[in-house]
Amino acid sequence: MKEKKIEQKDTGFKRNLHISLLQISGYKKLYLNVENLRKVPYDSENEEHEEQLIELWNLLMPHENLKARISKQWCDIGFQGDDPKTDFRGMGLLGLVNLVYFSKHYTNEARQILSRSNHPKLGYSYAIVGINLTEMAYSLLKNGALKAHLYNMVSGLPQMEHFHQFYCYLVYEFDKFWFEEEPESIMHFNQYREKFHEKIKGLLLDYNVVLTLQDTKKP
Repeated sequence: MKEKKIEQKDTGFKRNLHISLLQISGYKKLYLNVENLRKVPYDSENEEHEEQLIELWNLLMPHENLKARISKQWCDIGFQGDDPKTDFRGMGLLGLVNLVYFSKHYTNEARQILSRSNHPKLGYSYAIVGINLTEMAYSLLKNGALKAHLYNMVSGLPQMEHFHQFYCYLVYEFDKFWFEEEPESIMHFNQYREKFHEKIKGLLLDYNVVLTLQDTKKP
């Protein structure tokens, strides 16, 4: 402010500059935090990792007990095989944390979307698609596309919570998009996934954009 000879009494400018600098530095810090979580591989020997995985099952399938840790039941919530840990390879622990966050904060929506994902013609693998959308959210954060969204959403330091909320928006909107598009089969997933990706990137070009779901839990 001294360099540009901006009067110190202009408190509005000083305050806005402070907020802007916090947002810019906060975005970089958020990316590093997200990246660090992505780099943590899922470890079945880690009790905290295992607890989160079981929590995901209990949130999505409250009326059905998991008979064993290694079980074909995992396919019921959209994992590929008997042990979900193999599906987290690309996104590490970030993929699991995202899935649990959505299921915990938007439980009804998560269960509805899981139910819709079992549609006989338009069904898809809920958990696998969820991890795929983690990759989408991560890549949008990494390339800077989320800046306008986060700057509009948070007047200060964006936190991991805000990344998770954007992920929830993606899951909810992708399910709507998928059923509106009515793909011929799951074999065309990549084509429609890219179409959805382009749609989101277009929305993020708006400087006034805020893409979030409202928390449906009562205080």
